[in-house]
Amino acid sequence: MNAACRRLLLALLAVAVAPVSSRAGAAESALAWPPATRETRPWSYWWWLGSAVDSTNLTRELQRYRAAGWGGVHIIPIYGAKGWEDRYIEYLSPRWMAMLRHAVTEGERLDLGVDMTTGTGWCFGGPRVADREANAVVVVRTFDLQPGARLAEKLDRAEVQALVAFDPDGKCVELTDRLREDGAVDWAPEGGPWRVYAVTQKPSGQRVKRAAPGGAGHMLNLFYAPGMQSYLRRFDEAFDGYDGSFPRSMYHDSYEYNSNWAPDLLAQFARRRGYRLQSELPALLGKTGDDRAARVRCDYRETLSDLLIEETLPLWVNWAHDRGMRTRNQAHGSPGNLLDLYALADIPETEMFHTDRNRLISKLASSAAHVAGRRLVAAETGTWLQEHFTETLADMKFLMDDLFLSGVNHAIYHGTCYSPDEAPWPGWLFYASYEMNPRNPVWHDVPALNEYLARCQSVLQAGASDNDLLLYWPLHDFWQEPAGLEQKLTVHARGWFESQPVGQAAERLWRRGYAFDYVSDRQLALAESVPPAIRTPGGAYWAVVVPRCNLMPVSTLGRLLALAQSGATVIFEQALPEDVPGWGDLERRRAERAALLDRLPPFVGAGKDLRTATVGSGRVLVGDLETACAAAGVARETLYDREGLMCVRRRFDGGRHYFVANRGAAPFHGWLPLTARARSVAVLDPMSGRTGVGTVRAGAAGAVEVLLDLPPGASIILRAFTEHEAAGSPWRVYESAGRPVEITGTWQVRFLDGGPGLPAVFSAEELGSWAARDDAEAQRFAGTATYSIALDAPGGGATDWILDLGRVCQSARVRLNSEELGTLLTPPFQVAVSSLKPRDNRLEVEVTSVAANRIRDLDRRKIAWKNFQDINFVNLAYKPFDAADWPLSDCGLLGPVTLHPVRVSCSP
Repeated sequence: MNAACRRLLLALLAVAVAPVSSRAGAAESALAWPPATRETRPWSYWWWLGSAVDSTNLTRELQRYRAAGWGGVHIIPIYGAKGWEDRYIEYLSPRWMAMLRHAVTEGERLDLGVDMTTGTGWCFGGPRVADREANAVVVVRTFDLQPGARLAEKLDRAEVQALVAFDPDGKCVELTDRLREDGAVDWAPEGGPWRVYAVTQKPSGQRVKRAAPGGAGHMLNLFYAPGMQSYLRRFDEAFDGYDGSFPRSMYHDSYEYNSNWAPDLLAQFARRRGYRLQSELPALLGKTGDDRAARVRCDYRETLSDLLIEETLPLWVNWAHDRGMRTRNQAHGSPGNLLDLYALADIPETEMFHTDRNRLISKLASSAAHVAGRRLVAAETGTWLQEHFTETLADMKFLMDDLFLSGVNHAIYHGTCYSPDEAPWPGWLFYASYEMNPRNPVWHDVPALNEYLARCQSVLQAGASDNDLLLYWPLHDFWQEPAGLEQKLTVHARGWFESQPVGQAAERLWRRGYAFDYVSDRQLALAESVPPAIRTPGGAYWAVVVPRCNLMPVSTLGRLLALAQSGATVIFEQALPEDVPGWGDLERRRAERAALLDRLPPFVGAGKDLRTATVGSGRVLVGDLETACAAAGVARETLYDREGLMCVRRRFDGGRHYFVANRGAAPFHGWLPLTARARSVAVLDPMSGRTGVGTVRAGAAGAVEVLLDLPPGASIILRAFTEHEAAGSPWRVYESAGRPVEITGTWQVRFLDGGPGLPAVFSAEELGSWAARDDAEAQRFAGTATYSIALDAPGGGATDWILDLGRVCQSARVRLNSEELGTLLTPPFQVAVSSLKPRDNRLEVEVTSVAANRIRDLDRRKIAWKNFQDINFVNLAYKPFDAADWPLSDCGLLGPVTLHPVRVSCSP
């Protein structure tokens, strides 16, 4: 990839995205952080139990959230707390709308945004959703008739959507119009035998999960546009009399509907696929498992996807836009094309659930945003991260790093429960949340985590994504399976992705450091070739990669070849697709495909495992994925060759940002290679806020390398300037200058904050868990304690040190001689020290625990605190929660605490 091409591409991108030099480039200090805004700060789901809120407590809660560094909240009404029924408020009632107005108004005053779900609990649905509009499943009855026999069964004419008879040779007779008012069929069959299919639908029985008062009822049928129109009328009525500011966004949760049919599905299918599904009922609903069945089911699945993308969800999006609101949508779980569904929303939203994390799944949401030109990519952050009351701020930080690496830049904690001050500790809680609330002792150090996220997101929301490749998602290969009906694409069971060639190609590209976004058939149709780049509404790319696939729509194949004709590079892994998907008009489409391929010039060898053809002013490459990428001039980030190192890039006017994380178990110390051709590199630490000018040297192919230390779990932001010479203090990288020295003596321990009570002050020669002491108050305590000790500087003449706290349970603020050195959330708990006096230093370590031991004590004493409706409160296995048998959790500063002499290095 030569310099001239790169300059041209950057020029194209300058047109595609607004320059951000005023926010994060050379126009300001090279070492400055972009300003924090309500959207760069983290948000939170805000569960309103029973909607039992009042203006006084709403204001108190919002003030606490803002003081801790929140940027906004997302209101979700759910079931209530037992004993508080007299405070419940009916959803969308005038009183409820008054509480919404108060929350939005107070949010504006405090510089907090407010979103809300278009409903209660999840998913869309409620008391006005009629049976016909409810999420529905197809009901099929079959009747076998011997030759000459008539159908004796009486059928409900109002319910039957299709009635079709088939003989063994495939002949079909449409009987729907022969169904009389009395339910008899006006048909005298000839020949036979016949199998008659009667198709109806019924509500699936699935109702809104965790509904609030006034929100219970059927879930909506998202395949039925009239149902969505009817559903939104209830919100029109509520907002018609509303005189406050509207929320920022409306929200749709992950697709958890149980639905595969709709009242007008057959008509929609015929309009979109060009043939009648009624004529293929044995293929759709039978058990033949042959190619025809697979193709018909592919067409059926594509129709479901079309209905979501083109019919129902656009109604919701447009409804919100007409009222000045944006939309957030979690597309995952649906049977539709997730890329197109995410891209419908103003803010696509993904999630990672417990330890079930695949960054390449979360990249679907960010890819949709990057390709379509959406600035924000949200994530439901912290759902079932660990067992309740054991979750640390380190757990949340590491989760967020995984999400950042996948392209997310808008964290929304899952979550925070509104709780009135008069509710006893631990207050009102939601069963699947991290419990990110002021009553959780970890709240003490939450501001440090929020500052970290705000700094990261201020960079990751600026400029534009800097990915090089478009990776095509051949979803028809998955759709064209002969078994089942709808196929839900969830973030959990991922046979739809990980075992498919697209998932395998994505994994290979990721591990080798290639930066890519997924692209759908619809999105490719909007792409243009502006040599040497491929431009989409949201950015520009060097090449399109097509993973191994058997099936590709003719329109997509034609678009790819047209892009190549205009100068683009198109890469097919191993081979060209072999066929077209679906059943409708199959032979014509096959002939069109053959005609397209016949116009391709002959392929010639281009090295091992690679063939190439010149198409117009562009190229088509076929062969090994990485070989083809190299031949196309696409550079990879070789830092991925270091175990655990990963990055995501953003471009700004004058350079690139890198977010680099060490997700491995070993520290990195040395020269970190970047593909960027940079004159200088600023180093920004989002955890501490420290910045400096990096030590750099020339790398391979004119790129740059930066001298860095990255302990396990650490992350850093690099600002690489193409022309600007960064000025400021140098970034300090340390190397060992001797053996560590343990700090010994008498530690004074004083409890500061927490409960149920504050244990007595104590002294200790040996560090250990305060819960291990023979002190009942200490064993049940959860909160914050300060460990302090007097010390002299070790001998040896060192002026710079690394203070290592050893084991910390679970976060720590460090002060030396009354100077704040930082808040440490993750192991290794280390901080640089350069202000150590020869004698009479005072070290203070303020340690905060999780809530586990205090909850354990409540359950051991059988104190009633789990008093919630519906599911009440469950553990990670969805069983009734009980901490009585938990072992005591370690709390406090366990050490050993050491000082490690270091010196500043300019080489590894």
